[in-house]
Amino acid sequence: MLLLFIPGNFLRWIGWMAFAAQAGWMGIDLVISRLLGAALIALAWSSFRGWRATETAQIASLVEMEAAFTILSCAGLLRHLVFRHLPMMVWIPFVVFAFFAVAWIVSLVRIRRG
Repeated sequence: MLLLFIPGNFLRWIGWMAFAAQAGWMGIDLVISRLLGAALIALAWSSFRGWRATETAQIASLVEMEAAFTILSCAGLLRHLVFRHLPMMVWIPFVVFAFFAVAWIVSLVRIRRG
């Protein structure tokens, strides 16, 4: 929520500026930060709806979306991790996304099997 409404302050509070400076990046892009905040809120809402859903088709489509998001996030982060020397802090979201990607894929396989 904070990333959507006050991205600059929020990213400063969590130490993003120091991380960005260490990685050789420029300042905070407020437009992309707000888009990320909106996407994360939407993703959380769809996760909640999937948790409360009762129909298999509805659950499967939400799990597919979650799996696609986490797999694509891993691919995007891995591209940076392989071709650039970034701080270890970038490995943390990669590991989290990879864990969730595996969990969503396992869930999707279980849903498909019935």
